[in-house]
Amino acid sequence: MTASVQPALDGSVPEPRKTKTQRQAEDYDTWLAEVWPKFIAAAATGRTFTCFEIADAHQLSAPPNPQAHWGRLMTLLQDEGYVKKAGWACSERPTTHHSGVRTWRGTAAARRAAA
Repeated sequence: MTASVQPALDGSVPEPRKTKTQRQAEDYDTWLAEVWPKFIAAAATGRTFTCFEIADAHQLSAPPNPQAHWGRLMTLLQDEGYVKKAGWACSERPTTHHSGVRTWRGTAAARRAAA
């Protein structure tokens, strides 16, 4: 059975509703190549952020192993000198029920690299 769209009273057909679907990357290296520039740009601003804020703002795909790869990404960024730990916040991710998450802030080196 196919769903039909009800036309408006003026006869126009409304745009179909777009639902937010989470894409998942096929492999780690492809995912890292997609998300790395977005997180570098976020670090260059010097503001405090969470992983979910950046991923949600840019509609980034999920990594192949979300339980491990988000943390690994942030560890790599920290090891490369782009971010440092800033504190804790309540997560805005809908599935976490506002649990505590690490916040990050870009370093001076990240701001210099962006210039």
